[in-house]
Amino acid sequence: MANVVLFNKPYGVLSQFTDADGHPGLAHHLSLPGFRAAGRLDRDSEGLLVLTDSGPLQARITEPRFRTLKTYWVQVEGSPDLTLWHKTLHLKDGPAKFVTVSPLTDPPVWPRTPPIRVRKAIPDSWVAVSIDEGRNRQIRRMTAALGHPTLRLIRIQSGAFELNDLQPGEHRAVELPASYQQLAAPSKTTSMPRPRPKRGDTRRGRS
Repeated sequence: MANVVLFNKPYGVLSQFTDADGHPGLAHHLSLPGFRAAGRLDRDSEGLLVLTDSGPLQARITEPRFRTLKTYWVQVEGSPDLTLWHKTLHLKDGPAKFVTVSPLTDPPVWPRTPPIRVRKAIPDSWVAVSIDEGRNRQIRRMTAALGHPTLRLIRIQSGAFELNDLQPGEHRAVELPASYQQLAAPSKTTSMPRPRPKRGDTRRGRS
C-alpha cells in the first residue's frame, strides 16, 4: 500500500526537502524519508502538496498523459470578465485553456507572510480555476495573458486529494482513494512513518 501525506505548503517554501539558493525546503516542516512530492508548486505559490513514497502513484498524479485535474484559488489584479476566461489562450509554449472557472467571494484564506502588494487605485478579485496539465507557471502566465496579473495562488485540490482545513505548515496522513489503489505499491518504504515536525518546530500535523 502506498503512503500519502498532504501538506499545506507555505509561501516561500520549496517543493523539495532540501534547501536551495537560500530558500527553505520541506525538511523545515516535516521529516518523511523516502517521500517525494507528486506535483510541485512554485516557491511563491501556496497550498496542497501531495507527498508519497510510491513511484507509480507519483507518476499517476504528475505525468501529463493522465491529465490530473488540479484546482486553485487565484487572486488577481482588477475585476476580470470571466466570460473571456473560458476561451483558449495562446502562450509561448502552446495553447492553454482553463477546465473550469468560477468567481469567489471572500474565500477562507489565511494571511500570507509577506502580504501581497496592495495598489489602492486597482481592485483585486478571487477566482477558482482548474487545469489538467502543469506547465511551468502556467496559471500565472494565463492570467497575465488575460490582463490580470496573479497576486496570490493557492492549490486546493489535486486529483482525488483536497486541502480542506489544513493550515500553512500543517500535514496529515490520509488513506489512498480507491481510484488509485491498483497502482499503489510503494517504491521504497513499506510502512508508514509518522510525520513529525523538526526539532524546535511547534507546528503539528492533524490526524
